[in-house]
Amino acid sequence: MREDNRARRQAQIMEAAYRVLGEKGATGMSMLTVAKAARASNETLYNWYGDKLGLFRAMAEQNGADLVAQLQDALAEDASPLEALDRIGPVLLELLTAPRAVALARAAASDPSGALGASLSEVGRHRVKPMIEALCQRALDTRALKGGDAKTICDTYLSLLLGDLQIRRAIHAAPPPAATETRARSDRALMLTWRLYARE
Repeated sequence: MREDNRARRQAQIMEAAYRVLGEKGATGMSMLTVAKAARASNETLYNWYGDKLGLFRAMAEQNGADLVAQLQDALAEDASPLEALDRIGPVLLELLTAPRAVALARAAASDPSGALGASLSEVGRHRVKPMIEALCQRALDTRALKGGDAKTICDTYLSLLLGDLQIRRAIHAAPPPAATETRARSDRALMLTWRLYARE
């Protein structure tokens, strides 16, 4: 299969997988139900994703691909790390509170084995957080920030940015934030982080 055809087919499968997940939940979602919804063969899904856990992993990777690319670009540039966080903060917040990420969080929470949560964390938080931490280290190296260490600064920033919003979204206790709220929350998180660590 040509690469462009495969990419288009995979996008169709992702759409179908999220649709099935929304309609049937994680328990009712199977490789077969997704294959039928995508009008693909069950064999294709197993060949491409291995199993249901592999499909969920691919869903999470695809969902966060744009954010990861932006973080990689920010690390490759010589731009101010605080300016990079200013750009990336709203993207991260919008991503984690959007319907797809919330659906994956609900699926992970419903898995008693913990395997799904571990897999999603591996391609999500464990991939993204070190890059944000690297930006925080650059802020220390360039003296944009002067106190604390990169890990503490990163943890503080993410806590201020996200709080319990994704959890409240997952339990149907909060609507998706408006773009103005996302921007304001991101600005506030970065400002408070700067105030805490801009001096020794």
